[in-house]
Formats: sequence, C-alpha cells, structure tokens
Amino acid sequence: MSNPPKHTASDFHPEALRLFDQFVHGDIDRRTFISKAGRFAGAFTAVGLLETLTPKFAYAQRIAGNDGRIQAQYVEVESPKGYGKVRGYLVKPVNITGKLPAVLVIHENRGLNPHIEDIARRVALENFIAFAPDALTPLGGYPGDEDAARELFKKLDQPKTQEDFVAAFHWLAQLPESNGRVGAIGFCYGGSLSNLLATRLPTLAAAVPFYGSAPPLEAVPAIKSPLLIHFAEQDERVNASWPPYEQALKSAGKAYQAYQYAGTQHGFNNDTTPRYDEAAATLAWQRSIDFFNQHLRTSA
Repeated sequence: MSNPPKHTASDFHPEALRLFDQFVHGDIDRRTFISKAGRFAGAFTAVGLLETLTPKFAYAQRIAGNDGRIQAQYVEVESPKGYGKVRGYLVKPVNITGKLPAVLVIHENRGLNPHIEDIARRVALENFIAFAPDALTPLGGYPGDEDAARELFKKLDQPKTQEDFVAAFHWLAQLPESNGRVGAIGFCYGGSLSNLLATRLPTLAAAVPFYGSAPPLEAVPAIKSPLLIHFAEQDERVNASWPPYEQALKSAGKAYQAYQYAGTQHGFNNDTTPRYDEAAATLAWQRSIDFFNQHLRTSA
C-alpha cells in the first residue's frame, strides 16, 4: 500500500516548486537549481530541498511486481520506423476470460522507472492489459537514477521515439488476449505524447493525458478518439497551451472532457513526490478508469 510523502506541496515556497519543475524538465541544470533555490528553501538547504522533492519509489509502491493477481514481464516490440526495437513492461490480470481491452501507459521524461511500472500494475488490476514501453530502450533503458535518466532523455531522436510508441500501440492491439481496443494514458511527457498519438492513430479508442502539452494544432482535426484531459492548477508551463488547444478541439467538433484540479502542482498524480495530491489523484484516477471502461469495453 502506498505511503504518502511526508511533505506536501504546501510545505514548499511556490517559487521553489517552479524551480523544481524547470529542473525536472531540463530548463535549468542541477547547479542552477541549487543556486536559485536557496532563498526559497525555508527550513531546508537547497540540496536538502532537491533531495526531498526527488521521487522515493520504494515508499510509494502499491502493487508488488510479484503480486499474485497479475502476471508481469518485460518484452521487446519490433519498431521498424523507430529505433528498431522498444522494450516495455507488459502486465495482465491472471485468469483472463474472454478478451480484454488494453492501455498503453506512457511515462514521464525519465523513462520506464519503478513508479510507471507500478502504474501499469494498477491499470492491470482494473482488468485491462497494460503495456508501458521504455523510450530509453535505444540508450540502454532506464538507468536506475532519475538525474541520469533525464540526461539520457535529451539524447533521444523524438520522431523515432514517437514511432516506437506507435509500434507499441499496434502490437498491443493485436495481442491474442486483446479485444483490439486500446487507450493511452500518459503523464507529463507521456501526457504530451498521448495528445500527439491521438492525432496519429485513427484507431486509438481513448486518450487520457495528465498535464501534457498540446499537440500541433493543425493536427487536431485528425483526432478520432475521445479525450479526458487532466490539468494541475499551478502549472503555468503546460496550462499555457490549453486555451488554443481547446479552441481547436471545439472548432473541429472533437469529443473531450477537461478537468483542472484546484491547488495542485504539475505531477500531482505521482505519489512518490511531495507534489502528490491524494484527493485530486484519487478523483482523476477514478475518472480515468471510468473513461476507459466506457470507451474500451465496447465493440464500436
């Protein structure tokens, strides 16, 4: 069972959280964060602040990898238009009867870390087949360290990475246990990629981006899947892309629902960090599962 972080977002100066967001997304480096965060660190040192905000995977795992209710394994998927192969984490409920819908789980900008594997297990326990590819596969995969993962991520050829996720989607739809209907859920980078895949995949059955930036607006008319879009209230970087995106969705007559969660920070669903907001995350997760149940368990 998950243990919430000892600290919450309210324990930190808003500017410290903004600086951390810039650091996480590669806009500033570690040295710059340490230099600028000192005056907003409060009871922490700048180094202590960074350590406190960094994910603690062991404390937040909800579903163990060897949980008897699931079967989990790593698999490689062919991606001829991408890097060649993409490795991912495939999780299914045990004792599958009939065919199940599937969900592509898309990580943040650090690759397939333990938190995203745990998210895939949570999805599987909702009676879906879950597959979480690792964008860092061509660079050796998630390195076990968040800072190193972030640096590796900058080296990816993003068009090739996107093709890896397109290949993963098609592979997932064709699994023998799958009913052929696949949704996508993504967080931060994964939220942005969920938005983008909705413009690329006519057979995507549902997309659920968490605090992800908008896709190219000229591609919005190509969207076929319904969208359930989650935003944090205190997330200026991502939220700036929403008004024109929403207008494009309206103009093109696309089906979407959008929610902004009061008082939350970017990353509020990630229960390995103090930015986690339990109430908002619980509500957003239930909305997401309900959305997938609505759109992935039907035949049309």
